[in-house]
Amino acid sequence: MKLVQVKVANFRGIIQGIVHFEGHSVLVGDNNAGKSTLLEAIDLVLGPERLSRRPVVDEHDFYAGQYLSGDGQPIPLSVEVIVSDLNEEQLRHFREHLEWWDANTKTLLAGPPVEGTDAAEIGPALRVFFRGAYDAEEDDFLGNTYFSLPAPIGAGEHQAFRSTDKRKCGFLYLRTVRTGSRALSLERGSLLDVILRLQESRLKMWEELLGSLRTLPVAEKPELGVSTLLAAVQVSIKKFVPSDWAEDPHMRVSDLTRETLRRTLTVFMGTGAKRPDGSSYAAPYQHQGTGTINTLVLALLSIIAELKQNVIFAMEEPETALPPHTQKRIVNSVREKSAQALFTSHSPYVLEEFEPAQIKVLKRASGVLTSVPASLPPTIKRKAYKAEFRARFCEALLAKYVLIVEGRTEFDAMQAAARTLSQTNSEYFKSLEALGVAVIDARSDSQVAPLGHFFKALGKTVFAVFDKQHEAQLALIKAAVDYMFESPMKGFESLVLQATHENAVRRYALSVVADGDWPQHLAHVTPVEGVDLAPLKSALSQYFSWGKGSGQAADLLASCAGWQEMPEYVTSCLYGIVQVVEPPPPVPPVPPVPPVPPAEAVVA
Repeated sequence: MKLVQVKVANFRGIIQGIVHFEGHSVLVGDNNAGKSTLLEAIDLVLGPERLSRRPVVDEHDFYAGQYLSGDGQPIPLSVEVIVSDLNEEQLRHFREHLEWWDANTKTLLAGPPVEGTDAAEIGPALRVFFRGAYDAEEDDFLGNTYFSLPAPIGAGEHQAFRSTDKRKCGFLYLRTVRTGSRALSLERGSLLDVILRLQESRLKMWEELLGSLRTLPVAEKPELGVSTLLAAVQVSIKKFVPSDWAEDPHMRVSDLTRETLRRTLTVFMGTGAKRPDGSSYAAPYQHQGTGTINTLVLALLSIIAELKQNVIFAMEEPETALPPHTQKRIVNSVREKSAQALFTSHSPYVLEEFEPAQIKVLKRASGVLTSVPASLPPTIKRKAYKAEFRARFCEALLAKYVLIVEGRTEFDAMQAAARTLSQTNSEYFKSLEALGVAVIDARSDSQVAPLGHFFKALGKTVFAVFDKQHEAQLALIKAAVDYMFESPMKGFESLVLQATHENAVRRYALSVVADGDWPQHLAHVTPVEGVDLAPLKSALSQYFSWGKGSGQAADLLASCAGWQEMPEYVTSCLYGIVQVVEPPPPVPPVPPVPPVPPAEAVVA
């Protein structure tokens, strides 16, 4: 069984959205794009234990907190899920509710089965949905899951999609927070509880354990003071109630119910530490390292997958507190053991394990969620993409804003200048990292436009910084990006040298010599104190050419004391980006000036 489509309406930050899946997938996007909300929405429909929460939904689960219309009518929230690739057991169990899914057009066939359903791209599918709303009579939020087919007759309701049905689907959602706190507990819905249910094991320990706990002495020795205090409480109570009330107050370790014990029982594990008597010290598993806990979760997931054989795993951020090689092992192991695995991630080591089409780039604008599968960037071969993914493309896939520069010099220099300005002129500038802007080296001006189209298609806001262009090339770039900044001259290093303030140029040149970085073959033009500016710039130009791509222009800009010493082109580019990403609040309108009364009126 595999998820193929999820449709969400009025759920949390999503007013509407449709996302398609094709097998294993990883969801990416900037923070608050809707990645976790999408997985929560799927769990609301398919999670066997999700509806046991009371209330099922609350005020904050409705978009913008609006669950009533202006005339007091309930505004429903809904999530619809379509799953395909059903196995024989699922086909038998859901036979009365099946429809036909066309994987090519990503649509359900209208009406009953028709000719062509035996085509390879068409197969049986199950459509189920959750509907929640506020009930004024109950003064509560109600919700349930239903089969879409058969459609209700008259004013009837759809047939309920119950927990027993959901267990046939085998969906398991592993939240980041839940991983460490519930993995090895016996709470309902924990990984250990899921395994026991799959094994159809009924725990037979409760009666014996409860009996032992009822007789377990707790602070009953008089010298401890607790029993004496409780006896005094009993004497005081009997002044107000019959003598057989509040009889024999004493302490026990819990409420002595199964549910309390499910929440209380904890697995202890060895820590490697030794006590003075030589025995090993064990601690609750939550006190193990986060990496150990997450690896433990992987082991439990493996057991579940082996028992279920047809499970859909949804997992948030498998990279948390794990080294790169373990991140990769978790992702690949979960994929191997599941029918479908869905992840959210911010890790380049996780993302590079997926083909571009399996990476779903999410974007949410004004509450509308959209999803675009990644693809190979223009002119990039698959082999080169794999080799360069971490260094060139991963950060941009995860960001909301992308700045394309035409070469390595600009790549280093724009980031260095932004960091310096964020420190010297913080009221006007921020670093590109703080703004959430990922920088991409196009490696030539001819690649700026193709990369602009590529990232705009993924829903990114695209900036571009480039040298002076011919009219035709400029038109291509203008059509490909959202905001462009064309240099007034050819050659970024030349612009930096010519437009940077003299004080900064002299200070930088002397620092290079003082640090011993001036090359021997340019010893005849070594900068010295008081040298004329023209030969100094000529010497630095030769130095930049010798070390091209090594960050010299970036170092010069980083040494500037503020925006007054930097080239106007650089500061205008960076200021323009700040204005787009974090626009200033609108200036309030100036109130009209009242008319000046005539002089005679003032005198009067």
